[in-house]
Amino acid sequence: MNNQIRTYRMAQDYGYQINPSIPVIGYTEMVNNEMCISHSHPRAQLIYATRGVMHVVVGNHIWVVNPLQGLWLPSGVEHQVTFQKDVNYYSVFIDPSATKGLPTNSFSFDIPMFLKQLVFKIISFGTNGNLTDSQLRIIAVFLDELAQIVPSATFLPTTNNERLQKVVELLMSDVASKHTIDHYAELSFMSSRTLSRLFIKELGMNFSDWRTRLKLLEAIKRLGEKQSIKEIALDLGYETASAFIFMFKKHLGKTPSNYILEDENDSDKISA
Repeated sequence: MNNQIRTYRMAQDYGYQINPSIPVIGYTEMVNNEMCISHSHPRAQLIYATRGVMHVVVGNHIWVVNPLQGLWLPSGVEHQVTFQKDVNYYSVFIDPSATKGLPTNSFSFDIPMFLKQLVFKIISFGTNGNLTDSQLRIIAVFLDELAQIVPSATFLPTTNNERLQKVVELLMSDVASKHTIDHYAELSFMSSRTLSRLFIKELGMNFSDWRTRLKLLEAIKRLGEKQSIKEIALDLGYETASAFIFMFKKHLGKTPSNYILEDENDSDKISA
């Protein structure tokens, strides 16, 4: 089986169509091991997947988006999306004329069931316009719901600072590493204090918090791939599954098991 990531050119044209008479355009497709190269478009975009995991890069931020989350991209924001394994992908493109009151920053968010159902309904409208009054009312409700979304904490800030970038790359290449900040400072020919200050200045969090966030996003990705909790815990460098579960619950407010259960319950509701 070929697991190589291929460059993918989705129906990006929808993002470039400026037409106030078609305030939203819905699109869906099953995607496998593909990358949508960095691009931007005038229409804002909501990204969601009922199955699989998406890896999204916007500037110096990285998101790992699973079926419990959506990703919001305002108009004109450059972004790159990688679809890992089988991803049942959904997207809604919003015309610039309809974005008033919508968030102005990119972020991932916990997507409510009602908003998911609105996305599915909008996709059923097709892409040719000719919207009925009833469909326009549904779109208005969708935009109202979209205006209320709030960011989740599941993003990973990165940096263009050359000295710090080297450390970030080392950490990302070995998520299970237990080395201290002193180790990475020595490798980068700087003091631990200097490296600590760089983390705060460039990434907005300290070394320990950033590494925990890295592990959390890797855990979310692996949960989306249906790996066992014990396997994930060991691969992320935890001595026991209970230590991993404690970290996960502390940051997301639920255990990995409950996280998976919520995902499966939502999937059952969607398919019902």
